[in-house]
Amino acid sequence: MTTLADWKPLYSGKVRELYIPVSASSGDDADRLLIVASDRISAFDHILDPEVQGKGEILTALSAWWFSQLSDVPNHLTGEAPPAELASRSMVVTPLRMFPVECVVRGYLAGSGWKEYVQSQTVGGIPQPAGLSEGDRLPEVLFTPATKAAIGDHDENITYAQMVAIVGDEVASKLREMSLSIYGRASEIARSRGVILADTKFEFGVHPCTGEIALGDEVLTSDSSRYWDGELYTEGGIHRLDSFDKQLVRNWLSAHWSGEGAPPRLPDELVAHTKARYLELYSRLTGQAFTVSS
Repeated sequence: MTTLADWKPLYSGKVRELYIPVSASSGDDADRLLIVASDRISAFDHILDPEVQGKGEILTALSAWWFSQLSDVPNHLTGEAPPAELASRSMVVTPLRMFPVECVVRGYLAGSGWKEYVQSQTVGGIPQPAGLSEGDRLPEVLFTPATKAAIGDHDENITYAQMVAIVGDEVASKLREMSLSIYGRASEIARSRGVILADTKFEFGVHPCTGEIALGDEVLTSDSSRYWDGELYTEGGIHRLDSFDKQLVRNWLSAHWSGEGAPPRLPDELVAHTKARYLELYSRLTGQAFTVSS
């Protein structure tokens, strides 16, 4: 982790690092956090080699852009400028009292939702019509929460009733309402730019100063969301589900790794293609080209 004058390291995860002010003794008494996005890429709970150069900058910029589009939704940003050394890939945020659930919203049948549908014709425990194919638009947008797993474990999909048991009925209802609303707004913005937001996940917590439920973590990035090209999707064919996210990497690993032992090194051309897709998504959504600084 980078040595900084006013911040000290707290935690280094698979792809992100956390710092607290030097005046704080621990994360519990810190009034601010510095979240730094690295260039590391992970899949199936493994950090992969090599890194995707510039990934941290791209996703930080995309998350910041989405926060600006959703400026009326309470969030954890403080507005304070991060340290110059990490400015392009970090955010200064207020520590929220996070709810121990991930708020997943699905508009299309993909990922773990597709796997569940194949087994039981349900998604998030919600019955779905017969005859759907992978990638099909769902009859209605679904809220399908998941648990936030401990480090090294897998997140697990849960039913809404299980979520109520964890956070209570009132909070569960509010989180579902906020998640569906944000997804609806974001999917319309993406669609107007020729991009399909197939699914995404949000994380929320209680703001310590306002007491409001606020949006935390990253938001609507290529690491937390599944994006498809709208034109290719409409045309159909083998490329209709080509993604702008790290599903590219997951697909390659699934074809070249048994899941046992250490994952293989990613081919340079796959890393370059993944970066190009991240950059293209940023350009498509924001209307601006992104130049990686390092």
